[in-house]
Order: sequence, then C-alpha cells, then structure tokens
Amino acid sequence: MAEPLLEVRGLTHAFPLGRRAVLRAVDHVSFTLRRGEVLGLVGESGSGKSTIARCVMNLLRPQSGQILYRGIDICDRRAFRANRRTLQAERQIIFQDSGSSLNGRMRVCDIIAEPMRIQHVRPPRGSYRAEAEFQMRYVGLDAGYLDKYPGELSGGQRQRVAIARALSMEPELLVADEPVASLDVSIQAQIINLFRHLQEEHGFSFLFIAHDLAVVEFLCDRVGVLYQGRLVELAPTASLFAAPQHPYTRALLSSIPIPDPRLERARRPLVFEGPLPDGGTWTEVAPEHYVLLEGGGAV
Repeated sequence: MAEPLLEVRGLTHAFPLGRRAVLRAVDHVSFTLRRGEVLGLVGESGSGKSTIARCVMNLLRPQSGQILYRGIDICDRRAFRANRRTLQAERQIIFQDSGSSLNGRMRVCDIIAEPMRIQHVRPPRGSYRAEAEFQMRYVGLDAGYLDKYPGELSGGQRQRVAIARALSMEPELLVADEPVASLDVSIQAQIINLFRHLQEEHGFSFLFIAHDLAVVEFLCDRVGVLYQGRLVELAPTASLFAAPQHPYTRALLSSIPIPDPRLERARRPLVFEGPLPDGGTWTEVAPEHYVLLEGGGAV
C-alpha cells in the first residue's frame, strides 16, 4: 500500500452568520490521500467539499483539526512558514470557474509561466514561453493561443489553460474543485479524459471534488461521501457503487440518471431523511470500506 501524502484529521470549520449564529461547514472530517491515488469527494451543494479543498490549500484556516502534507502540519503557522516554498510549489489547485481564476489582463503565455516566475523555477525547456508552449500542447491546445487573453477563449479552453498552469510546477498534489461543473457535457468528457491521462502520465496525487457521480466512478480510486459537513462513507470506488452502506449514499446513487428514457421515467430515487444525529462510530464494514454508524446500524 502506498504511503500517505495528505492526512486530514478531525478537520472542522465554521462560518459566522452574524454575531451569534455560525454555519458548521465541515464537522470532524478525517481521511488520507495516498501517493499516486485519485480520491473523490462527493455530496450535494453545501456539504463542505469546497471548504475542505480550501483548507487543504491553506486558502482557509480551519478552526480545529490537523492537515498533514508529507508530515508537515500545514495548519501550524510556524511549520507552514518554514516549508512555504515546498508547499506552494508542490500543491496546486484548479477551480470550478476558470473565468475568475485566470487574470483577464494577462496573456495565456504569462498565466502559465506565472507560478514558475513566482517560485523562481528555471524553465526546463530554456524559456518561459517555450515551457508554456509545451504545457499548452500537453493539454491539447496549440501555440496559437499563447498570445490570447482569457476572454478570447471558450470555457473548455480556459479550463485547459488552468490545468496547464497547475501542471507547469509538476505538483505532487493536485486539488480540483468541481473543475467541469460549468462546462458543456461534451467538453466535460474531454477534460475528464485529459485528467485521467495526465494523472497516469505524471502519477500525482489527486483530490477530485465533484457532484457528478458518473465522473467520479470513471476517474477515482476511492470515494468519500459528505453530508452536512460530515464524512458518512469512504470506500474503494467499485465497493461503494456496488454495495453502498449509508442510507444517504444509497439515496445519492439512486439519483444517477438512466440513459433509457422509459426506465428513467419509471425510476423512483430514494430519499434520505436528514439531519444526521450527533455522534456515530466510524466503522470498517469491508476491506477499506468505512461508514458512519450509530449503534447497530448506519446513521
């Protein structure tokens, strides 16, 4: 079994809603991401997926818990400062909205080269432009796009530029926060196939956040299911889809559309009656298949 690259332990984060009220977005979430693994996090909107991604990338400071990257506690300010360069170079993130994550005033060439310039990385191919051109071709765009601005590109092309920018640093950890949610279905398929090819080629560890279960089943080695900020099930992909244990996971999987129109019309998705009760025990019900249980059964 591969050694862990990322360990999340008891991660908790809440957002203030006023002087007294708070929204607990993530509630004592723990999981491990191994080297070379693709781990998917799924759940409905508001389940805490994006908050976890931002905590992992130090874009949010969690209220409690630990996040260890290569054994470095990135939530500890002193440890983070001591390892800042390594952490910034080896971890990269791709956001859902490429329109806002790319600087509209910069040309594509400069956008891709920017991380290397910031980290004072010498371009392997001699110049920043040559390196940007290589990364562009790697994600399926030709050199003619290098001098364009993001506003001149389609959504799929912008997302490819965002991927090229992230890969220019040859990261050990890539976090993708719903990277295809805003794209057309045909473009989604292209980007997902690209992710699969790049991960097999580079072997980076990949935390993939999505709400499309078909994409997760295709791409991920293991899947974690989030509900109201809590991790209710974590299992190898095949095991989770074949034998979901938590009632929320079963309800989520039952909502996957069926291609046959007659079967789709007759389908009756399950409904999970939340919220989750307090407490629960994290239990291994099958090899590497964990579920949140209360007493003798699933929460």
